[in-house]
Amino acid sequence: MKAQFLLAAIPIALLAAIVEVQPSTPDGKPEATINLATDEGVRLVKGQWRYSNTKIVEAEFHAAGPDGQPTGAPIKTYDYTPHAGIAGFDDSSWEQISAITLDQRRSTGRMCFNWYRINLTIPERVGSFDPTGSTVVFETELDDYAEVWVDGELSRSLGQMGGSVIGGWNAPNRLVIGRGVKPGQKIQLAIFGANGPLSNPPTNFIWIRYTKLDFYHGTSGPMAVTPQEVNVEVTRLDPAMDAIVGPNPKLYKLAEGFQFTEGPIWVRDGGYLLFSDPNANTQYKYTRDGKLSVFRTPSGYSGADIAEYGQPGSNGLTLDAQGRLTINEHGNRRVTRIERDGSVTVLADRYEGRRLNSPNDLIYRSDGVLYFTDPPFGLPKVFLDPRKELAFSGIYSLRQGRLSLVSTDLKGPNGIAFSPDEKYLYVTDWDEKNKVVMRYDANTDGTLSNGKIFFDMTSAPGEDALDGLKVDVAGNLYVSGPGGLWILSAEAKHLGTIVPPKHPHNMAWGDDGMTLYICARSGLYRMPLKLAGAGNNLIPGHQKVSELQE
Repeated sequence: MKAQFLLAAIPIALLAAIVEVQPSTPDGKPEATINLATDEGVRLVKGQWRYSNTKIVEAEFHAAGPDGQPTGAPIKTYDYTPHAGIAGFDDSSWEQISAITLDQRRSTGRMCFNWYRINLTIPERVGSFDPTGSTVVFETELDDYAEVWVDGELSRSLGQMGGSVIGGWNAPNRLVIGRGVKPGQKIQLAIFGANGPLSNPPTNFIWIRYTKLDFYHGTSGPMAVTPQEVNVEVTRLDPAMDAIVGPNPKLYKLAEGFQFTEGPIWVRDGGYLLFSDPNANTQYKYTRDGKLSVFRTPSGYSGADIAEYGQPGSNGLTLDAQGRLTINEHGNRRVTRIERDGSVTVLADRYEGRRLNSPNDLIYRSDGVLYFTDPPFGLPKVFLDPRKELAFSGIYSLRQGRLSLVSTDLKGPNGIAFSPDEKYLYVTDWDEKNKVVMRYDANTDGTLSNGKIFFDMTSAPGEDALDGLKVDVAGNLYVSGPGGLWILSAEAKHLGTIVPPKHPHNMAWGDDGMTLYICARSGLYRMPLKLAGAGNNLIPGHQKVSELQE
């Protein structure tokens, strides 16, 4: 008889309630409104409207091939510039316009397009209303059409009318731009305007009829959404990239509203994803049918001083050969395993009598040896925290119950993954001055040797250092690095970069093994790829996990 492993037996405040699926945009009378077409309203959100025309430009493309995708002969087509919806776009050289001039006719007339951009900061108060925890709705109406990007993302779902996309002739765009907001929170809006009708360009111009923010009392926290296609850019530096990402790449948003998503693992037998929000001290479960639920809370800490912690919860998650969930707990500074009866086994919490820093990411080798990284990023003051007991950040192995320190090479050892044949262990470094991927020979006794820099991204532009790491069956590495998800060949060649709208911090292979689930800041995403991932959780028969019982 097949053994039943009930993850739901975890006795620590396990919640089975389904997290609310995203409701429609709230309507009715708001608690407060900010008119963004007034100078007073713009000052309240510490904003500044910026404006640019667009230009239609000729571009290289490919004709449709037999597969219906752009795989045919090279052709000429058209694009526009600038692409100003993306996160981090520099509009500092654009014209600054007063809010009271938004109704002025702009662009070139006839067949024309333009951009309006503004960065908002949620104020401490809107009149007598405290916006903390509220839902914020942005509404605008352009003459004639508009699309609205929020924090670098243009989301859309099948059959959608309005919201982020065109709603109709001179119809308003109305969409939620923030839930559970906090004063001081920044939101960036980019509005793409179009003159119309497109098939009969008019003898007039583009202008904004009105634009405002409405604040509503509402539910806060994470929500599953109907899978929404979002913008994704793929930089191709080598033809080998085409074997990984197809010519018409797709990225889908699955859930939003988290504080910070991390540490995902796919549970093959159950057909669901588990992942962490270390900031919220919570683990979540996302199922194939689009349901999001709280899986475990607290996930990594319940000490009296928890208010001091930025990331007290769990980070990396993985499964052993018996399907037991293994967890890196930031605040508790330990690695634990959940047993079949729901009890917790502490696998590692001290090295030579001193407490670990805050275990970050982890992976099992097929022979059962566990490797994990241990930087101090879960401690309130990180490297300067007085709670820190070790003078180094380590990489450890746990073999036959014995904990061994196998490397102290890196200041911030972070993501960790094996090559498909498990000959090499790769580790990323979260260090702004040393953005490197290390490669080690993984010895049978659990030790590491011949450590060398596999790839150095230190000179790459971007503030982010290196975070999560995964490997596919061809040995390519998927590295959370500056500007996006870097794809490196097994020969250390940069093949290209996948750039989602939000920065990806960690990933997991799931579904059929050719789908990459991406934890990107406040969201959860899914991207179909052309190569399968490498990893024990994708090997048929490796897991013995039964379906989570609600």
